[in-house]
Amino acid sequence: MTYDHYIAVDWAHKVMAIARMTSKSERAKVFETQTDVRDLQLYLKKLQGKKILAVEEMHTSQWLYTELKPYVNELIICDPYRNRLLIDGPKTDKIDAVKLCKLLRAGMMKPIFHSGDKFIYLRKLISAYDDVVKAGVRLQNQRSAIFRSTGKNVGEKLDNALVKFVLEGLEEGITRYETEKERYIEKIKSVGSQHKILRRLKTIPGIGPINAIKIAALVVDPKRFPSKGHFLSYCGLIKLEKMSGGRSYGKKRPRYSRAMKSVYKTAAVGAIREDKNNPIKKYFDYLINEKNYTEKHAKNAAARRIAILSLGVWKSEKNFLAYKRSLKKCKAGQR
Repeated sequence: MTYDHYIAVDWAHKVMAIARMTSKSERAKVFETQTDVRDLQLYLKKLQGKKILAVEEMHTSQWLYTELKPYVNELIICDPYRNRLLIDGPKTDKIDAVKLCKLLRAGMMKPIFHSGDKFIYLRKLISAYDDVVKAGVRLQNQRSAIFRSTGKNVGEKLDNALVKFVLEGLEEGITRYETEKERYIEKIKSVGSQHKILRRLKTIPGIGPINAIKIAALVVDPKRFPSKGHFLSYCGLIKLEKMSGGRSYGKKRPRYSRAMKSVYKTAAVGAIREDKNNPIKKYFDYLINEKNYTEKHAKNAAARRIAILSLGVWKSEKNFLAYKRSLKKCKAGQR
């Protein structure tokens, strides 16, 4: 699509630089002003015709997306990693804004997915939960290290007064952590029961309330993945082949979401440990016993299967039913 106005904003805490090009202009007009989202909204509103706006990904991107989306025809939150042109030459806010504007008009930007959907706000909940868990694990490791340094097991009596003093503080922190973790888990369970898609995701073996919310919060809209290959690449569960001149130069790992990879890896481990009626467990055993997969490769295959199932459940808006999948396979075999 051709736009009448191509606008790029270099957003900072105190000053923002705004660059604009039209469909016919050869140079970008740029100016700096005090950072104020209302002033930016007013500026965009005054421009007549079709408008596209670009802003680099940063900590305020989601808020800017929500505030500015109604004022333009298209809003791109672009990937700074791909904007290599910004590295070359001198660097100021004005120069960066002009370069962004030129990349935008040339159609060379790679957008990062943003949405006003309610699921994207679950990221704050799950991100805060992860921070609580990391802090709690750190305290537990510190407690364990104290006991190991004195040659004792956790819980045994310590003799040194200073060591006991340090341990008391750690124990208080661990108690607070356990209370806070329970508070988050209760909230996660409550939120999980309010949305159909979260309940459907939990029908897949290995996916519990926490992993279901992580998937929903990170994916938001499954339709942005045209195929399961794109989704597996986003989750870091496959590698991409490097080809040049008809020759393969091996495979490389794509840029992926580490959180999504962790979700499906842990889901696979959890599903494999469950009862034998679990279809993921049966699939894992089949790969080990019939296909001679190593345990590592079989777990990776199980993680990919769970990822594909979760995408299918979301797109189809139906619960996962293992017996229906088996019935379809039997009918296909009879034909």
